[in-house]
Amino acid sequence: DEVRTKQTNISDKSILEWTYEDVISWMKGIDDISEDITKNFEENKVAGNQLLALGKDGLQDLGVTQKGLLYFLLKEIKKLEEMDECPVTFIEHSPYCFGKIVDYLRLKAAFKRGLISFDPARPIVREAEKGRFEKVVKYFFPGESSQFILN
Repeated sequence: DEVRTKQTNISDKSILEWTYEDVISWMKGIDDISEDITKNFEENKVAGNQLLALGKDGLQDLGVTQKGLLYFLLKEIKKLEEMDECPVTFIEHSPYCFGKIVDYLRLKAAFKRGLISFDPARPIVREAEKGRFEKVVKYFFPGESSQFILN
């Protein structure tokens, strides 16, 4: 996929909280949006919550008349909406934690296949790493599946 939008410096707030200035800043980062269309959005003070509510007719009312641009902008708005619904979770990389998880899972698989005669114990984690280990396990094994490793 060709990336057609540029990064903008809009804060991390929800799109529903965007001011019309935030919307204009976002629009200026999209290659194919003309100044006239951006100006129409600015004159109408289209805020983030209103942007998400715009459909084909609303965009046409704001001067988006070219079919290709109309559907491209609808797609970009949809991407914004999806990004707002699915916040990014940053999880720090820890070779120690990943090593413990992978070693445990390998031993469990070997036991299940009869390659080793003992059921491996849960990983023993250094005290200083316990919080990080639990966070990593819960991120990669959400819900009850994390208990397979943690308990």
